[in-house]
Amino acid sequence: MKLIALAAAAAALLPAAQAAAQTPVSSAERGRFALGAQVGTPGAGLQAQFAVNDYLVLRGGYDALQWDRDDTYDGIDYEADIDFKSPGAFVDLHPFKNPFFVSAGAYFGTRKVDLNATPTEPVNIGGLVFTPEQVGTLTGRIDLESTAPFVGLGFDNTFTHDGRWGLRLLAGAAFGDAPQVDLNASGGTLSDQPAFQDRLAEEEREIQADADDYKVLPVVQIGLNDRF
Repeated sequence: MKLIALAAAAAALLPAAQAAAQTPVSSAERGRFALGAQVGTPGAGLQAQFAVNDYLVLRGGYDALQWDRDDTYDGIDYEADIDFKSPGAFVDLHPFKNPFFVSAGAYFGTRKVDLNATPTEPVNIGGLVFTPEQVGTLTGRIDLESTAPFVGLGFDNTFTHDGRWGLRLLAGAAFGDAPQVDLNASGGTLSDQPAFQDRLAEEEREIQADADDYKVLPVVQIGLNDRF
């Protein structure tokens, strides 16, 4: 009789157990915090996340990018040293309580490009042609605005599934005002001459037009998070 009673009780509890297994688990039950790492166009970095609820996640991160490359501005080949240090703060909205999210926030910090060129043949500077001996070495710097608002879309299942690890994919853009350009010359026979400095100032303005490409920077990232 006891065996029959236990079997009957188990049968009665089975539907409830099945229903409980199928009930979605809230973000609070899964753990509200996560730490992760990411890599992408802003560089490589770390991030922390806090799930306010099933719809809203607060996210902070730090990305760094250092990259040396050859770049051409207004017909002159420069060695460009890209140095971006970008802490950021973001709000991720999951409107359907699933991995899809819309993100908004901003990047902060120092983002600059150092330029260096030593011409080996005549170059056009500010509308006039000068020899390498007259020019010497050109050094410059492009400073991006320290605050860059960001908007994007992505996939992040860190707080929407029962596993410990979460995957985050993000695509968007960071916006800023026109970068500031500073260009100098040294070591040439005309480097310090007022007429050459006037041409150099014109060259700086022309590089400024090229540097406007940095006003909108694409952001593409992939990251892995550990929820706890």
